[in-house]
Amino acid sequence: MAEKVLTARHEPTDVGERFIWIGVPSLLVSVLALALLTLWLYPGATIDRTMSLPLPQYPNPQLQPSPREDMAKFYGEEMRWLNGAGWIDKAHGIAHIPISDAMRLVVQDGIPGWPASTEKH
Repeated sequence: MAEKVLTARHEPTDVGERFIWIGVPSLLVSVLALALLTLWLYPGATIDRTMSLPLPQYPNPQLQPSPREDMAKFYGEEMRWLNGAGWIDKAHGIAHIPISDAMRLVVQDGIPGWPASTEKH
């Protein structure tokens, strides 16, 4: 049987000339419109934010040289405050008392306005 030899040729029905004349300008107009919309929505995007040399010198971070000693100092100060007495605002008559005394007074006198316990001991 004899083989039929096909020659390469142009396919005229792929993309019409009308599509190219309408599609390419439409694509270009769309890209331009999107670029303008982007510039309108983000106006600061075109500002040059590069840093100029020399760069500013910032101080090094202050590291905690002895965390255990700092915590012990903090704990000591807090314990002195909790177990000590003194004025908070002398002009208004506000003072603090040791926490053990404060707990004892709350047990004896209760808290003003706090509902009384209904349990019997």
